Amino acid sequence: MNNDQNVIDNLDDLRRFLVSVETGGIGLEGVAGVGMATNIADGRHFVAVFDNDQKLLHARWVSDEVYENGKEMVRDGVMGKH
Repeated sequence: MNNDQNVIDNLDDLRRFLVSVETGGIGLEGVAGVGMATNIADGRHFVAVFDNDQKLLHARWVSDEVYENGKEMVRDGVMGKH
């Protein structure tokens, strides 16, 4: 997981992260989906980027507030659908 100091702690930062994923801005290839999850070892929440085989490509920790209030943004995406 990425550096603990780089926790997404507000919805604006979550939106920027999702736009970066959706537009290819963070350089990931083969992105098929994004989801939120909870680490079973310590209960911390994170947003994860997956490929078609559900392989984890990238993840970022998120605050409890972002986890609770950003679920729809992650599920629906932030870019307009074509």
